[in-house]
Amino acid sequence: MHAFKSLLPVLLLLFMTGSHAQSRNIEGINFPEKLSIGVVELELNGGGLREKLGFLDLYVGALYLPRKSSDATEIIMSDTPMAIRIVIASGLVTRDRFIEALEEGFDNTSVGQYSSKDIQSFKEFLSDAFEPNDEILLSYSPEKGTILSKNGGVRGSFKGLPFKQALFAIWLGDKPAQNSLKEQMLGL
Repeated sequence: MHAFKSLLPVLLLLFMTGSHAQSRNIEGINFPEKLSIGVVELELNGGGLREKLGFLDLYVGALYLPRKSSDATEIIMSDTPMAIRIVIASGLVTRDRFIEALEEGFDNTSVGQYSSKDIQSFKEFLSDAFEPNDEILLSYSPEKGTILSKNGGVRGSFKGLPFKQALFAIWLGDKPAQNSLKEQMLGL
């Protein structure tokens, strides 16, 4: 009985942690079901793998929204808190390749606005090398704009809804980075 009493605090801690730390495994990476942006709690809408040539895993991306939605246009245009979490899955994703892919994605979008200064800011904010399991978080709130974080540390921000619209359209727009990833982020 004494052994059980000494284990009781540990068991309670595990139970409490487990009930609050629910996550979904997407392509081998755990994504929390809930993500807090300031005082707003977002829920995991969906996520999937970004690959190249059908067999090279690049990263896993997930979309977080205030409430689930499969309407890409509504999500892109919405002036509500939301986030995209990206976890690097391969050493093939270098900082330079990631920036090039962002530039290509911005060129392919037909909504929102971005500038060459925004691209330069991305380069400055993400100046260090990328490693597998690095995490990029692109979070948006109407009050603060789009915040770019890497591995939990804020790197910089971008003001305004038009920039957020162009950025989120890279994954959810008419010419997304990858159609299957778009569908998975939308929970389709």
